[in-house]
Amino acid sequence: MPQHKSAEKRVRQSEKRRQRNVQDRSQLKSAIKKVRTAPDAETASNELKGTVSLLDKLAGKGIIHKNKAANLKSKLTRTATVK
Repeated sequence: MPQHKSAEKRVRQSEKRRQRNVQDRSQLKSAIKKVRTAPDAETASNELKGTVSLLDKLAGKGIIHKNKAANLKSKLTRTATVK
């Protein structure tokens, strides 16, 4: 248990950030799944645009590593164009 006011505040901030990060990661997983399970190439490329934007946003915030974002973008682009 925190002993100081500042430590209590840090606990509140950490929990709020953790919840936001969990939500963002879940949103990312759903977006990736939509791209991979798209029925045709046109739908996949439309979904890909939003997913790439989300990947860049999360990498910029530090929720995922920038190299992981780049790898995912590369893989998703390949799968979207193959369909």
